[in-house]
Amino acid sequence: MSVELPLWRALAGYRVLSVVYAVGLFASAHEEFTRPWLAVAYFALLVVWTLATLPRIANAAACTRGFLAADLTVALAGILLTPVADAHERVQAGGPTLPSIWTAGAVLAFAIKGGWRWAALASTLVAAANLVERGSPARDTVHNVILVWVASIAIGYVVEVARASERTLARALEIEAATRERERLARDIHDSVLQVLAMVQRRGAVIGGEAAELGRLAGEQEVALRTLVSGGLVPVPRAAQDAAEGAAVRAVAEDGTGDGGPVDLRALLAPYAGALVSLAEPGAPVRLAPAAAREVAAAVGAALDNVRRHAGEQARAWILVEDEPDEVIVTVRDDGPGIPEGRLAQAEGEGRLGVALSIRGRLRDLGGSAELISVPGQGTEVELKVPKDDPRHAKDADDPRGRAEQR
Repeated sequence: MSVELPLWRALAGYRVLSVVYAVGLFASAHEEFTRPWLAVAYFALLVVWTLATLPRIANAAACTRGFLAADLTVALAGILLTPVADAHERVQAGGPTLPSIWTAGAVLAFAIKGGWRWAALASTLVAAANLVERGSPARDTVHNVILVWVASIAIGYVVEVARASERTLARALEIEAATRERERLARDIHDSVLQVLAMVQRRGAVIGGEAAELGRLAGEQEVALRTLVSGGLVPVPRAAQDAAEGAAVRAVAEDGTGDGGPVDLRALLAPYAGALVSLAEPGAPVRLAPAAAREVAAAVGAALDNVRRHAGEQARAWILVEDEPDEVIVTVRDDGPGIPEGRLAQAEGEGRLGVALSIRGRLRDLGGSAELISVPGQGTEVELKVPKDDPRHAKDADDPRGRAEQR
């Protein structure tokens, strides 16, 4: 049951009791009214309106803006009619208005429906009507006005907090249900699919030849599936050659992730994880502009392609993602033989611009940097840094394939 439902029920009861109270006040002092017939006509309207609109006070959906405006108009009309129907002496002495405390019900409906801002608007209109009815800001009038104003705003604020808490609770229950389902699936998958994949990987390595390649692919899928069932990102399915430069860019372009607002860089890097590539990432999303995320992912793909070309198909690589306040740092490290000193300059002079364009060029266009550290015999490390807020990140945002495939 919604936390608002008891409030609507209480408001409906309050409106009925308050109209009875207002009629009773008039009945006890009707001889003092200068125009009692006008008061009788107003109370007849008030009773009919209160009873006829009880279904409107059942829930927030039924309590529309039009109804709230009409309800408040009935209350304000009664306040402004009071000096016309009642004796001047009673009005100046602080006598009750025609609707009396029924007016507070109209203001509370605003509070429950729209929160404290709507309550402030309605109570301000009631305060203005009371000042016009009295003719001067007397102490008792100001006291009543402030009481209604503060009470309605407080109730409106409580309603807003209750709604936010209800949404949080609903989201927590959804997450709990999804977690339980994930755990159930993880148990089933672990007892069947993962064991089969592990067996295929072992047997393929023993048999060799094409079976070894099949075993390697089975090993990659086992790692990806373990990541999924343990609560990680869902890797994008890929063939063996998709780990080459630009694979993540193509995957993102196909599933539409690259369109719209910031994207999670982790989703673009997840396809690179496998039996020989380990991915370490933060637990929270790493947000980047779509164009920047595509370029960083493509640069990582180029770095891994260099690992396979120069360190061998069996070389291991590690990807580390760091989400700093002002920038994102992605480090790609391998256990290969390293790059001899001067080799990069020689390759650039020979026209092979993989590192110069595919890696450094991309990061330079994004306002970032790419540093390559290599010690012969100790592997190679590529550190990519890209600032989070840079106007250059908006470039090619409407190009689903980005600049990666134009190089």
